[in-house]
Amino acid sequence: MANLKEVRNRITSISSTQQITSAMKMVSAAKLRRAQDAVTQMRPYAKKLRDILENISAGLDSNDSTFSKERPLKNVLLIVITSNRGLAGAFNMNIVKKALALAKGEYKDQHVTVLCIGKKGNDYFRKTEFKIIGSDMPRKLNELFDKLTYDNVAPVTERIIDVYAKGEFDRIDLIYNQFKNAAVQLPTVERFLPVVPTKAAGVASKTDYIFEPSKEEIVKDLIPRSLKTQVYKALLDSFAAEHGARMTAMHKATDNAKDLLRDLKLSYNKARQAAITNEILEIVGGAEALNG
Repeated sequence: MANLKEVRNRITSISSTQQITSAMKMVSAAKLRRAQDAVTQMRPYAKKLRDILENISAGLDSNDSTFSKERPLKNVLLIVITSNRGLAGAFNMNIVKKALALAKGEYKDQHVTVLCIGKKGNDYFRKTEFKIIGSDMPRKLNELFDKLTYDNVAPVTERIIDVYAKGEFDRIDLIYNQFKNAAVQLPTVERFLPVVPTKAAGVASKTDYIFEPSKEEIVKDLIPRSLKTQVYKALLDSFAAEHGARMTAMHKATDNAKDLLRDLKLSYNKARQAAITNEILEIVGGAEALNG
């Protein structure tokens, strides 16, 4: 059994850790509320804009637009959205595994490039063969989370769109954690480019509309706006999911520290009682020896 000083030091150390995890849990809970409000307000707009885009694109020839034309699949870009900080359970690793599964599964015969938004994903993929090449790709994307606004996200999305328009990539996918609630985050893969109309959009497009200006001009303006909104919504989702995951992880860590403290205090009391008993036995033994 450990001596009293060792157990006492461990109790002090775990108590300090428990205070830190409890504080981090409260901070994440406060940030989660704001992030959750932002993403829930953004989702209806992003979904409606995407539906309108798919509806209109379904009525056009796929060759009319660079962004809706299917190309032979050779080069694929995966935009991987993780967090800048850890202590969030499996939040970041779930996205890394999802990206690796795509790169080595569905896209195993293609050249795959990974563009990371978030320090944790960047730290992992820079050690792999899926590294960024070329000077046209946006850089320092980790800073987006420092001030997450549409105005900061839009220029980054424009550069990604320009790279696709130049033909450097034939397909671009978004991989991120979709926020469901504080305890559940859903690793999600979304097609970013090309824009492919869904079957429902194709059925809806049979309705004859009058467009002003022309349908082609509307699509030309609507596609970049919809893509910027899609990236911004994915970042908001990931940001809210990160705080939900961290709040849950810190809650579990605080509970574990509480259980560990209870066991350590029990061990401390046992060691203390054993030390007292030994001292009593030594005193009694010394008294008996003197009497004898």
